[in-house]
Amino acid sequence: MTTTILYTILSLSLLGTVAAIALYFVAQRFKVFEDPRIDIVEAELPAANCGGCGYAGCRNFAETLVKSVTFEGLYCPVGGNETMSRIAGILGREAVKQDPRVAVLRCNGTCENRPRTNRYDGAQSCTIASALYSGETGCQYGCHGFGDCVVVCNFDALHMDPVTGLPVVNDEKCTACGACVKACPRNLFELRKRWKGDKKIYVACMNEDKGGVAKKNCAVACIGCTKCFKVCPYEAIVMKNNLAFIDSDKCKLCRKCVTECPTNSIIEVGFPVRKPKVDEQTSESTVNI
Repeated sequence: MTTTILYTILSLSLLGTVAAIALYFVAQRFKVFEDPRIDIVEAELPAANCGGCGYAGCRNFAETLVKSVTFEGLYCPVGGNETMSRIAGILGREAVKQDPRVAVLRCNGTCENRPRTNRYDGAQSCTIASALYSGETGCQYGCHGFGDCVVVCNFDALHMDPVTGLPVVNDEKCTACGACVKACPRNLFELRKRWKGDKKIYVACMNEDKGGVAKKNCAVACIGCTKCFKVCPYEAIVMKNNLAFIDSDKCKLCRKCVTECPTNSIIEVGFPVRKPKVDEQTSESTVNI
């Protein structure tokens, strides 16, 4: 009996030793050598893992940066140019600078501007509501107001305004990660160039209906009149599908388009109040809104 137990122990020990040796050689044969610079680069990234760079987390982005010959098309919106410059110095590459961006909601269909025609009584999700029907108003392009964008924002840069029923972007906290852009089922968010003083000029409308229909469903809808397009001296405005769009990279913030818009669908933010103009014939003061 004792001899049997002894043989069993010796057999198992021998088998374990052989298996361990085999596993060692297999591990050495298929050993993956990881570039130590990946850890260094990852430490420079903000560890937000937001996916704003287009990759699955900071680790994956760090691996891509180390393996890439050039930084063209590679950018961390959260870390910005400063972070990319430090990483470029570590890897001996040249950083590609980009203008900082900020998220903008291209909808001004507040409760006041866009009257409700029905009431949705389902799951409080923009994605679900958008898949089921056109919305609680006559505009099938506007914001549902259920806050999917707020839920996905990891930087507390979005909140719902209880008065307007629309999400509001906090420019100071926004990192332009693009999570809200991906979450909105109606593509109402856009990452626009961030100007000093958080100045902005953009068309807050995505309604592609013709003028009369769009205006009926929302008081501040773009009616595609092309007045802004004609007055822009920098060719920053394009017309497509009955809708005006202002290219933030071409726009110089001259504000000429704002005063031309008959429906006030072009929003200007961060500018001083316009001075009243005096009509020389009537001597009356008028203010451009």
